[in-house]
Amino acid sequence: MASLKEVRSRIVSVNSTQQITKAMKMVAAAKLRRAQDGILQMRPYAQKLGEMLSTVSSGAESSADSPLKTARVVNKVLIVVVTSDRGLCGAFNTNIIKATMQLIEEKYAFQARNGNVEIFALGKKGAEAFVRRGFKVNTSYTDIFSRLNFVTVKLAAEEIMKDFSEGRYDAVDLVYNEFKNVATQIIHADRYLPIPSEDKSIKTKKPEVNYIFEPSEEEILAELIPKSLKIKLYRSVLESNASEQGARMTAMDKATENAQELLKDLRLVYNRTRQAAITKEILEIVGGAEALKN
Repeated sequence: MASLKEVRSRIVSVNSTQQITKAMKMVAAAKLRRAQDGILQMRPYAQKLGEMLSTVSSGAESSADSPLKTARVVNKVLIVVVTSDRGLCGAFNTNIIKATMQLIEEKYAFQARNGNVEIFALGKKGAEAFVRRGFKVNTSYTDIFSRLNFVTVKLAAEEIMKDFSEGRYDAVDLVYNEFKNVATQIIHADRYLPIPSEDKSIKTKKPEVNYIFEPSEEEILAELIPKSLKIKLYRSVLESNASEQGARMTAMDKATENAQELLKDLRLVYNRTRQAAITKEILEIVGGAEALKN
């Protein structure tokens, strides 16, 4: 049985840990509120922009000329992986890494064997994980969450689009967590580039009228397509940020509960140990007194 001093030290240690997890839960809750507001405001805009692009593309005759819509034989692949910068958020990062590895094994096994799968890491945890696995990783934007804004994400999107347009990659996929609620995140592995001729996820009726483009059809699509891709990446980063805070809040809440249960057990052990020590001392005193009598 552990000594009273050891049990006391463990109680103090667990109590300190519980205070830390409580504080981290409160911080995550405050960040989650801001992140949730951001993503709820972004979703309608991103959806409407996607619908607009789909409608204009379906009514345009030369929309297939965009280099960002050019489908090629897939030899070189870039996977954009959105994780967090820090841990202590449960299985949030682990699930994304597993989903990415599953995507590579199921869809790009041949390219991976030839060393033609690269990772574009948004978040330090993803970068560290894939460097350990031997992948070539672009780490230019791993600290994106420390300065999260549209300008920073736009630069990342522009770099990806430039590399695809120049033929450095034949396909770009995007893996991220979509925020559903505090306890639930949905992993998405979506095609980012080339963009499809028509977005099948958006159900729009075929236009029954001829569109008049002002300025020209090419200029409108040249503006809309890159903008929609930037917004799509920005939305995925905001979704991931909200998901991270929700996962951290849940993990810290569970850690606080576990610490409370552990404190109960330790206090019980402490009281039993103390009682046993007192009983032993009483028996020694009584035994000494009896010995003096005799």
